[in-house]
Order: sequence, then C-alpha cells, then structure tokens
Amino acid sequence: MKQKKAFGTKRKIIGLCIGMAVILLAMLALDSRLLVQRYTIRAEKITAPVRLVLVTDLHSCKYGENQQELIRAVEEAEPDMVLLGGDIFDDQLPPRNTEVFLQAIAAKYPCYYVAGNHEYWAGKEAFASMEAFMEGCGIRILKGDVERVAVKGQVLYICGADDPDNFDHLPMEMQLESMKRSTAEDGYTVLLSHRPEYFDLYTEYGFDLALCGHAHGGQWRIPFLINGVYTPDQGLFPEWAGGFYQKENTTMVVSRGLARESTSIPRIFNRPELVVADLQ
Repeated sequence: MKQKKAFGTKRKIIGLCIGMAVILLAMLALDSRLLVQRYTIRAEKITAPVRLVLVTDLHSCKYGENQQELIRAVEEAEPDMVLLGGDIFDDQLPPRNTEVFLQAIAAKYPCYYVAGNHEYWAGKEAFASMEAFMEGCGIRILKGDVERVAVKGQVLYICGADDPDNFDHLPMEMQLESMKRSTAEDGYTVLLSHRPEYFDLYTEYGFDLALCGHAHGGQWRIPFLINGVYTPDQGLFPEWAGGFYQKENTTMVVSRGLARESTSIPRIFNRPELVVADLQ
C-alpha cells in the first residue's frame, strides 16, 4: 500500500513538473516584449563610430502609454540617425500610435523613411496623409533618392528604395541603378529598403549596407534550428527572415520588426525588435 501511495505521489510530482515546464515554454514562445537587437558592422570607410537605429514594421502597434516604451528604447540607444524601413503605418489599424512615436523621435534625431507595402495598400488618399504628416515632422521621405549625410566627419549616402508596390510601378532595378550613380567612392552607402528578398540585387549594385524589414522574422521560429517558418514573398523557411547576412562586400541586416497586435498569427519565439547598428 505504501509503495502504491509513493508511486502515485511521484507521478503527481512528475506531472506537475511537466506542466510547469510546458507553461514556461509557452511563456517563452509567446514573449512579445520589445527586444533591442544590436549589430556591429566593420567598415573600412568608417573611421569614427556611427550608430544607426532601424525601425521597421511597427504597423501602428502600441508600445506603452504614448509609445513611451519604444521611444525610450530609441533614446537609450543614442543614435546618430533613425532609419524608418517601411510599414511604420498600417493599412488597417488607425495611425495614432505611429504618429505619436514619429513626432517624438523626429524632434530629436535626423529621420529617413522608405515606404512598405502596407502603407501603399492603405490607398492613395491615406498614403498622402501619411506622407504629409511625416513631412510636417521633418522626416525625409526617400523614393529611389539619395541623401549625402555628414556624421562625425564621416560621409554616408543614405539611399532609399521605394517599395515595389509603389503607385508609379517603379522597378527595384531602376531605382538601385539610379541611386548607385548618385553616390561616390568617398562615402559609405547605406541602402534603406523594406524588402530583404532583393539581397542579390543589393550585392550586385555594390551597396555597403542594406537595412530591411518586411519578413517579421518568419513569424514562428525554433531557436538554433529554424530562423523563420514563413514570410511573404519568400515562402516557407525563408533565407532572409531576420538577422545578419554577408555576401561579397555587402552586408544586410533584416529586422524582425515591431508588429504585435496587427498580426492575426502570434509570434512564436520571435520577439519584436528594435535594431541598433554600430558602424565601426
């Protein structure tokens, strides 16, 4: 009788431990707290450190009261400039969260923006309103344009590729060729583009650094095994779901983005992230 009782108690303890492990695993898998992801990029053309913050795929999601969680994360990074890599607004959610965030950061840092597909999907009238708001904040909107920027004695060319879903149907190849012609060898070229799936083209045109989003980290991940399960325009098990990539002389950093409540499918082992890129 005592043996049966001891065996039953042991089974209960094992069951409790398994249950707790499952709950802990679920909490880790569904963790949607903001992550600050840092990368150090070695660049021969850079002689003094330059810090870039990349914000992508916010989709008008909420980050605390008046977006203070996200604003504070940007401020603590102390960037030299903020790059807005598309889908900052959403085609479904109201723009208020995005507007509060943009007003705060544009008042403190130079900001450059390229559109994502969802901003174009919102329609011409809504997109015009988004652009007018950003211009009113002093944010530089890039549509296949190049901005020559001096930072700490360094020359950077901020090149902005408009999303392929743009209303003018401007092809990516045409934009890249035009932008590359507008740069010079004396500076470091930073390509801001929503889409990582064009990495081969970014390499072909010789950009030093490409900063992208769009992939949302593949939405579901299995740490150390699968970097992402599915992304739009790349499909299952995408090659460029999120992270640091190098090909020839071009580096690409893909942010996993900041989308939370805007997605119908929860992120699994895939925390939303703010990217800090240190050029050294």
